[in-house]
Amino acid sequence: MDIFTITIGISLILFIAIGNFAGKKVKNLDDYFVAGRRAPTILIVGTLVASVMSSVAFLGEAGFTYDGQLGAYMLFPSTSAAGYVIGALFFGRYLRRSRATTVADFFGQRFNSFRLQRVSGIIIMLSIGIYLLIVTQGASILLTDLTELTYFQSLIVVWLSYTFFTMYAGSKGVIITDTLMFLLFTGATLVFAYYIVSDLGGAALAIENMAQLETKAGIASWSGIVGPGTEWPTAMDYLIWALVIDSAWAAVYIVGPWQAGRHLMARDEHVVLRSSMYALIIVALLQIIIYGLGGVVNLVKTDITPSETVLVWAARNLVPEFLGALVLAGIMAAALSSASTFLSLVGFSASNDVVKREKALDLRSIRFIMMLVGIVVLLASFYFPPNIFWLMLFVGTVYASSWGPVGLMSVWSKDITELAAYWGMITGFVFNVVPAAIEYLGYITWPSYLHPALIGTVISLITIGILSRKGAVTEQEAAYRVKLHITPEEDCDAKKTRTTMIAPFALLIYGCSMPFIVVNYYIKPYQRGSGEILADGSMNWQTGEAWFSLAPAVVFISLGILAGIVIKRSYNPKTSSPS
Repeated sequence: MDIFTITIGISLILFIAIGNFAGKKVKNLDDYFVAGRRAPTILIVGTLVASVMSSVAFLGEAGFTYDGQLGAYMLFPSTSAAGYVIGALFFGRYLRRSRATTVADFFGQRFNSFRLQRVSGIIIMLSIGIYLLIVTQGASILLTDLTELTYFQSLIVVWLSYTFFTMYAGSKGVIITDTLMFLLFTGATLVFAYYIVSDLGGAALAIENMAQLETKAGIASWSGIVGPGTEWPTAMDYLIWALVIDSAWAAVYIVGPWQAGRHLMARDEHVVLRSSMYALIIVALLQIIIYGLGGVVNLVKTDITPSETVLVWAARNLVPEFLGALVLAGIMAAALSSASTFLSLVGFSASNDVVKREKALDLRSIRFIMMLVGIVVLLASFYFPPNIFWLMLFVGTVYASSWGPVGLMSVWSKDITELAAYWGMITGFVFNVVPAAIEYLGYITWPSYLHPALIGTVISLITIGILSRKGAVTEQEAAYRVKLHITPEEDCDAKKTRTTMIAPFALLIYGCSMPFIVVNYYIKPYQRGSGEILADGSMNWQTGEAWFSLAPAVVFISLGILAGIVIKRSYNPKTSSPS
């Protein structure tokens, strides 16, 4: 048994033990579904980051930058993760005020409609259930590669590693283990990155050498490798695609059940706001580090196959064994944290959102349903071949089109009716999934500006607009929306507000400092390597890379100012008003 197996084994045992210990403190349904609504900032930050930084980031997206999109992913600001802050300001804090059990339950309460709650729950079970299957299989493949276990043995180990504590402890166990996993993979990634970049002569020299990499010419440019043989004929096609994808994922961060649903567990609205801003900064930094590592490994080896294993290869070959083992344990933790989150979401919807009951289920019954869901996932993992990543079509961006318009309008529109919300959600889902499936099957190739997520969103908005004119908002629906805009008195606290204002200040600092870091450690080194830098050594502004250096300032400073204004107006005891 090697150090990789031992390290991963110890980490799995610790996570299982801690998760089950947390389950002993679960006394009622609020504890199980929403962690008693008492989670502090650190736990909400931990679960927000852990649930999004899954094996997809460490394997799939790192492989994407390794293949050719290093510059594109490094320079493009985290506009998708900006949805954390936008979501907290304009949806998440109102979601928490509803005191719903799940996001689907919120939709049902807002429109006094169990059929809307049911269709929301079905979307969760279909999409998140498939994503859970993918993450389970991905973690099992990784465990098979790292240990002497067979794939089927690894499936059972992985399944057991997240199923029992999730079933037993519910959200309380999930957010605690998520936070521990977040600390593990974040710490290991930082040390891992420092070690590799130092060996390559530092970040600036690594980027300069990447600009001269002949085998993958253009990999460090702002658009990455485009043209014949790629999905994007031109750099502009890539830019349009990236903007659409990032906008769609921003909507996922705003209303998606595994992101927005975390706000239901927060101790108060200040925790909702603080955690969203800190999570944005951490995710933005982790993405830069992970994407950068995926790309610069090309300086050591350019033919790693499959490319998704680039960081696994680096952990086993470029750093000391113990550090590599910690990194691989961190990647496994990232996969398991997402799996536990997804299982809890599917199980909660199966027990709470799909079947209308006269009497709420007890904990024992809900745990039994969670176990049944887990067994179905395990059997499906054995039945379906691991090569089903295309099914992620149903996951992320489907929430942009199906939940995005309905979610935001449920808070901000006085005119949206139950009928409009119901069919808006259904059409947004169908007109995203069907075009995506048609494209995957090879019948059509949609241009970048007609991404399925955009098609679904537009159809959903049109549906909502037409049907809202044909009906009327009921008094109960109107009253519920008004109630959502009443700020809780306990949150209008000067001390809490001063603490919360630190978070937008952190966004401002990040937005002001990142352009200087990008210029000195990416743009100038890239221009030196590509021969585009000016004769006096100053940056050449006539390049796309140079203009992208301003992007972090635009995104993060804008968000910091917006968040500061909203927080001050909403929660300062002297100036607060219904919001």
